[in-house]
Amino acid sequence: MRRPGWSLKRTLLAALLPGMLCAVAVELGLTWRTAVEAADAAYDRSLLGAIKSIDASISTASGGLAVELPYRTLEFFELTASGRVHYRVATEDGLVEIGDPGLPMPAHLRPRQPVFVDAVYEDEPVRVGSYLRNLDPPLADPHSAQRVIIQVAEPLTSREAFTRTLVVQAVSRDVVLVLVGGLLLAAAIGWALQPLARLRQEVATRDPLDMTPLADTDMPADVRPLIAALNQHVARTRSVMEERARFIDDASHQLRTPLATLNTLLGFALREPDPARQRDALLALKQQLDDTVRQTNQMLALARADSMTLQPEAVPLQALAERLTRAWWAEARDQGVDLGLADPPEGEPMVVQAQPGLLQEALSNLLHNAIRYCGRGGHVTVQVTRQGGEAWLSVSDDGPGIPPGEMARLGERFFRASNASAPGSGIGLAVVRSVAQRHGGRLQLEAGPQGRGLRATIALPLPAAEIAG
Repeated sequence: MRRPGWSLKRTLLAALLPGMLCAVAVELGLTWRTAVEAADAAYDRSLLGAIKSIDASISTASGGLAVELPYRTLEFFELTASGRVHYRVATEDGLVEIGDPGLPMPAHLRPRQPVFVDAVYEDEPVRVGSYLRNLDPPLADPHSAQRVIIQVAEPLTSREAFTRTLVVQAVSRDVVLVLVGGLLLAAAIGWALQPLARLRQEVATRDPLDMTPLADTDMPADVRPLIAALNQHVARTRSVMEERARFIDDASHQLRTPLATLNTLLGFALREPDPARQRDALLALKQQLDDTVRQTNQMLALARADSMTLQPEAVPLQALAERLTRAWWAEARDQGVDLGLADPPEGEPMVVQAQPGLLQEALSNLLHNAIRYCGRGGHVTVQVTRQGGEAWLSVSDDGPGIPPGEMARLGERFFRASNASAPGSGIGLAVVRSVAQRHGGRLQLEAGPQGRGLRATIALPLPAAEIAG
């Protein structure tokens, strides 16, 4: 999880610089190995030259093993090696030995194949070169082969100093490269992030009410998806603001008329001296006040459904339908409407993830509309069914219904059907549609049973476990 205020530039540098340092560490290891190999190759060639010089001075013509040492060559070799040079010339059987005895022998030695090994001689690290060849002629029996071993050892001081010099030069070069590379990397990242800085400046200096899309010209391809997402968010925000502005205009218009009516009825009741007529005026005032209160509550419910942050929880639909049906029985009885609840579907109770308060408000609006517009002697039925991957919560009535040409407009804010007989605001179905859409569902409106009345259905998606069951 990123901490607040983290920087993209610092993150990129923190991600790339360790990689560069690891690469430098690997390169230094390879440089050290290369330097050691190069030093060994160069100094071993010099060591082999000294061996060849001694070999050229070996003679058996006198019947014994004679060596005329190339002192000038050995002096020059000692000068190059920065220390004392040891040598040994001996027969393979060890009967004849000239020079420094006890020089370490390699594990395997083949004729005319020089072998170079690191060893310790007289408490000093040395590099020993060994060479084996046949004596011609041999010292003893001319028919038997006899071989001589030539060894030259030099201290490791010069080659170690040579290796250190190469590594120090490589380290110095790599440090400079890392510094220059880091500076270039920081500059490149800063240059690459300039479009984001321009975008931030453009957004920061915008007017709060400016909802025009952001331009993506002169922007790299990597930034354009971000601008497209911002423009999509701006479009949604603009749509919400326009919708709220329309809602405020419509609400102010819708409330102005009932408030004026209330004021007129109140003035009439205050001026009326006849108690009976005054009572009639007060009853009309109460009816108008009840309608205004319900209209106001519906508009508040619509605003809450549009803007409320959902906190879904498991809601058993059959239990919700039964509870609200019982709550509306008294109202239905007063209106002379037969209100009933259909039998639940077979199987496990259907449970949806929803905001219980909003879902209850939506079903209450459907029940209120059905009871109010069904008419005395009508029938209203609440039913919960499963249709594929959806749970349907339906309210059906056998009232006058809706003209077919107006069915598509049902659910629009403040729209009322032309055949509506009872007063209303046209907000109830808008609340239901908004609640259904907020929960990922929909409001479905169609003719009721046998083509009579209206059937309003809240279709909500079932969880995956419910669908599988």
